[in-house]
Amino acid sequence: MPTRYLWVVCSTVALMVASPSVSCGAVGTSANQLTDEEKAAGWRLLFDGKTTKGWRSFKKASFPAQGWVVEDGWLHCLGKTGGDIITDAEFDDFELRWEWKQAPSGNSGVKYFITETRQSAIGHEYQMIDEENEPDARQADGKRVTGSFYDVLKPTRVATKPAGEINQSRIVVSGNHVEHWLNGTRVLEYECGSEAVKAGVAQSKFKDTADFGNKIKGHILLQDHHSEVWFRNLKIRSLSSDGHEKAQKGAKN
Repeated sequence: MPTRYLWVVCSTVALMVASPSVSCGAVGTSANQLTDEEKAAGWRLLFDGKTTKGWRSFKKASFPAQGWVVEDGWLHCLGKTGGDIITDAEFDDFELRWEWKQAPSGNSGVKYFITETRQSAIGHEYQMIDEENEPDARQADGKRVTGSFYDVLKPTRVATKPAGEINQSRIVVSGNHVEHWLNGTRVLEYECGSEAVKAGVAQSKFKDTADFGNKIKGHILLQDHHSEVWFRNLKIRSLSSDGHEKAQKGAKN
């Protein structure tokens, strides 16, 4: 191999190793955009990477005046009293995908089945937390780690990347069947209204919330839990009665 070519190759590899922002997975992809295949499959963006269109505060018509910013293609929660935000739209059977990262000791989540008929933004929560540094992750016998049905059901495994690194998550809701995925692995599945869910709810902080644990049509919520968290590539598609099988096939993509 010519000496000059060898130097170029080695320099390129060294740059990729030295820079955490460079990854092979990012090559040829664009954040907050849909491919033609995704469009054909019914996916739509919940965040365009530039604006907060489609989002607002719980029980309000407007987006928070502070606490959330759009920067570098990320929807960034500053963790400073901005409050939770919800989608304008409501969803029934769906598949939701997103990427996220958080600051050390981060604690946040994505909630679904959110209804404004309740006094507060209570719903089923896909927990997102820094297990290494946030003490709350060690509470509730594993029901507060990333990928859990927060405080109700624990995941089969913890597959979270360290604070500051990008995670990929999915929620699938098809009928009463729900799945939580983290970084390509299904870490939890359950049936709304099942005996397992009823038992988990009875031991949780939601035990006095009427009908909690049942499936309802509702909004998607991004949580402000007073710590920094970043979201991007938020995309969703509606599923039909056979949506579980379709989502299983799509998990490989």
